[in-house]
Amino acid sequence: MTRTDAALRRTLGVRDAVVVGLGSMVGAGVFSAPGPAARAAGSGLLPGLALAALVAYCNAMSSARLAARYPASGGTYVYGRERLGAFWGYLAGWAFVVGKTASCAAMALTVGAYVWPGQAHAVAVAAVVALTAVNYGGIHKSAWLTRAIVAVVLAVLAAVVVVCLTSGRADAGRLDIGLSAGAGGVLQAAGLLFFAFAGYARIATLGEEVRDPARTIPRAVPLALGIVLVVYACVAVAVLAVLGADRLGHAAAPLADAVRAAGTPGLAPVVRAGAAVAALGSLLALILGVSRTTLAMARDGHLPGALAAVHPRFRVPHRAELAVGAVVAVLAATGDVRGAIGFSSFGVLAYYAVANASAWTLDPAPRARVVPAVGLLGCATLAFALPAAAVAVGAGVLAAGVAAYGVRRWWVGRRGA
Repeated sequence: MTRTDAALRRTLGVRDAVVVGLGSMVGAGVFSAPGPAARAAGSGLLPGLALAALVAYCNAMSSARLAARYPASGGTYVYGRERLGAFWGYLAGWAFVVGKTASCAAMALTVGAYVWPGQAHAVAVAAVVALTAVNYGGIHKSAWLTRAIVAVVLAVLAAVVVVCLTSGRADAGRLDIGLSAGAGGVLQAAGLLFFAFAGYARIATLGEEVRDPARTIPRAVPLALGIVLVVYACVAVAVLAVLGADRLGHAAAPLADAVRAAGTPGLAPVVRAGAAVAALGSLLALILGVSRTTLAMARDGHLPGALAAVHPRFRVPHRAELAVGAVVAVLAATGDVRGAIGFSSFGVLAYYAVANASAWTLDPAPRARVVPAVGLLGCATLAFALPAAAVAVGAGVLAAGVAAYGVRRWWVGRRGA
């Protein structure tokens, strides 16, 4: 019989944890986010990237400190519950599960768009089914597949950077930094680019499967984020130098357009293939993270208890993974990638706002509270700087979650009475 309270198996060391973080961050976002971000910020794209990185760093450090203290599956759902109370933990878990489920669908649809544009929805569903099966086989197999995907994507990005910067079409004058779109444009660009960074805390959500979490997680999270920041900065400089902010802002496939403009059109199909592989890597890691938070919420009764089951052989939350995979497959078959990305960004920023508020309570020393304070302010600012439609939908879904929490509390209290 399957035990619902069994512990997950600790198999991930620092290297595997860093790879999981890289697989979550170095995904389809770096192939698509620079375009809309440049359209929003104009000449302020690089300041927008720096701002997104600053907020991501604060979130990462807050998450790392919390994960070392509470090394259990669930991430900020657990931290908010332990540090702020049951409601805030639930709100973080709700924001993460709903927002990242939408992000899973967006990544699956990205795979379909790059692999077979005419059958994007069918390919997306097939990708979800295949990666859910991989995750079902155990976290160790998922880490090995993620390592291979990360290697391929980093190789493609390195090729893009080298080709662009060594071509005769690169012009350093296109890197001039300004505020042509105003401060609001820079903030919106930072919010869009944050979508490409989000994923570093996937290491924290897998805290119950990391060896020596008090040592491993604080080392793996900032290391993964630092590597990704260097990669993104190099890519942004390279494509800006070739296309300029205006052309980049109107590019449907920014990196593919950049290598064509650099005089190497033969590399464009490789970039498309790299984007598809990157989206697969992101989808793999996203399903991992969402299923673990689902497991934690089911353990506490906020989701059906059957989802708390851990497979007796593979030691994974198999019912949660199957449930998440089924929901994502339905969304991928019927949804639209653009709306999913905007809503996902709002949900993830709300999730990290709770993480920073939780980290604020760890140490009363003013110096220790600087990072979580900056992170909390940054999350709130970027969330409400997103396009109005994303803010409206995101706020509505969070409100629905709050209402569901209130109804459940009322029902439990009534039954208890």
